[in-house]
Amino acid sequence: MGLYKQLPDHLAEVDIIIAGGGTAGCIVAGRLAAADPNLTILVIEWGRDNHNDPLVVNPAFWKFLFPPAAKSSIFYMGNKAPQLADRVPIVPAGGLLGGGSSINVQMYTRAQRSDFDSWNTPGWSTEDLIPYLKKLETYHGPGSPSVHGYNGPVHISDGGFRSKIIMDDMLQAASSLGYPEIVDLQDLDSNNGYQRWLRNNSPEGKRQDTAHTYLHPLLQDGNHPNLHVLVEHKVVRVILDDDENQAKGVEFIPNPDFITEIPAPAPGIPRKVTARKIIILSAGACGTPGILERSGVGNPEILTKAGVEKVRVDLAGVGHDYQDHHLTVATYKTCLGEEDTPDKLYAGVVTPEALIEQENPMRRWNAVDIAAKIRPTEEEVSALGEEFEKAWERDFKGNENKPMMLSAVLAGLVNIPSTSVPEGRYLSIVNYTAYPYSRGYIHITSAAEDMTAPLDFNVGFFTDEKDLDIKKLVWAYKKTREVMRRTKLYRGEVAAGHPEFPEGSQAACLDLPVDKSLAEHLRTQKQGLEMNGKMNGHAVHPGPNGSANTVTERSQEEIIQIQNLVYSKEDDEAIEEWLRKTVATTWHSLGTCKMAPREKKGVVDDKLNVYGTRGLKIVDLSIVPENVGGNTCNTAMMIGERGADIIAKEVLGRELSFKGELV
Repeated sequence: MGLYKQLPDHLAEVDIIIAGGGTAGCIVAGRLAAADPNLTILVIEWGRDNHNDPLVVNPAFWKFLFPPAAKSSIFYMGNKAPQLADRVPIVPAGGLLGGGSSINVQMYTRAQRSDFDSWNTPGWSTEDLIPYLKKLETYHGPGSPSVHGYNGPVHISDGGFRSKIIMDDMLQAASSLGYPEIVDLQDLDSNNGYQRWLRNNSPEGKRQDTAHTYLHPLLQDGNHPNLHVLVEHKVVRVILDDDENQAKGVEFIPNPDFITEIPAPAPGIPRKVTARKIIILSAGACGTPGILERSGVGNPEILTKAGVEKVRVDLAGVGHDYQDHHLTVATYKTCLGEEDTPDKLYAGVVTPEALIEQENPMRRWNAVDIAAKIRPTEEEVSALGEEFEKAWERDFKGNENKPMMLSAVLAGLVNIPSTSVPEGRYLSIVNYTAYPYSRGYIHITSAAEDMTAPLDFNVGFFTDEKDLDIKKLVWAYKKTREVMRRTKLYRGEVAAGHPEFPEGSQAACLDLPVDKSLAEHLRTQKQGLEMNGKMNGHAVHPGPNGSANTVTERSQEEIIQIQNLVYSKEDDEAIEEWLRKTVATTWHSLGTCKMAPREKKGVVDDKLNVYGTRGLKIVDLSIVPENVGGNTCNTAMMIGERGADIIAKEVLGRELSFKGELV
């Protein structure tokens, strides 16, 4: 198998070098190797191998991949941010083979039709990209074959494990507020509703990361001896010649996190490997700009300040326009049964090893059964102020295809240490802004080969001039709180996961006993709520393992009679303060080497060529010029497929087959 922790001497020269074995990089390597086994391809990945790692392949264990001890993430430290309560934000990214597709929550979320069309780039419209979106997937959900694929490497399914009680309850509550259940929110056109979400999981419940679906099968089948993967090493820079800036090779160093010698050896001189045909950067929106800048490609002022020896290409867009989806989490207490959330797993009461040994079906569950793409009503837009109305008129009103917010329901306590709250069963509502106005940047501060110098990384959250991004999340917090309050499962808020409302606030958090009904509790609270309906008794609902849970039933009339909470000016200030203290990355970094005209701070053209160079392309989320209304993994996969096809046409003289299978 061509997977190494030390590069063999005979691989001093290859046809193609791929710097980064993340979501898109694995696809490019797999597609090109399958198309021509004679091509010598080398992938250089900063992180470790992920093959059959139980924490990777079992969907339930995604949360265990983020702590530093798991050696699965790269943690990019941002600059201290005054607008974020003087916090130093941290942005994790995939730090193992498969990249983000190996550590994410596995939500199958596509962008919207208007997103791709907004890129305004030949060959990258939605109609151009649908064949690639179809090609990557084997789809097991509802929807039209005109937009879904059925022969691709990545299986899309429910993973064989769901909590029906959560799904049905949340859908009923959302419907009462005007958000319908939409069967297929990922058809590129549907919007403004909730869906029983699918996952990047096989029907048997295995994570479908791009290393396991595109790369490992070829590494192990014995038919692709020229496909090579070097893990635990980092590309420092691209070697460009002095005449035409032709990409000749790369320099790389070992990842010190995996050096076990004591004391660790000095970094030494970076090793080199050359490429006969092409070099592809696929280190992600946070990693690719640094490789370019250390190579002498970027803003001359930044490069000179960092000590880069020679500015080869003046390209001001490198590292510019950093974007993310701004994320907040609000946690609620529920009357779910103890087997209906992963709280015991998250709290350490049960371990991943135990679930695997028991063959517990919960190991197949990413704990996200319901999610949404939503927009405010015109009345709600007006309530957000004149400046917000202007932005809405300009950017959203005429385009019903664009969600303003994405929202997911995660079973369990995901944002608060389990030791700080009583044992129980919880739901976490995760809201993340689809199209933030705020922008940031990421740049090197030193050209040193060991790359230990801090980055100049401004995440940019909440830096838009009119504070529109924070208004979006204020609206989303209130709206999704109302959805949760209308569920039968609701038993109050976990105060540690909500704003600190002033004393006497009508919007204050509730802490309701689990042994009483929601309607009865709300009638006893002096919250300005009027609930005059009568109880309908109790009904038994199956949990995800077939268990029975007694949940209070309420009539539709009772649900309608729940009055929206009224927030004072002081309440709104408390929400804003909470947002500034808690808003975080959604791990959806993009846009730092965008595909756009050079005069508009573009870094690559429509064929993914880096301006001012030859034989150098970028294939990752850094090329995305405008944000997308969805989790970004699917977009990264599509970029990998499209990039592989572009490269095949240039290197092999032919386009790849649009049949989904690899061989």
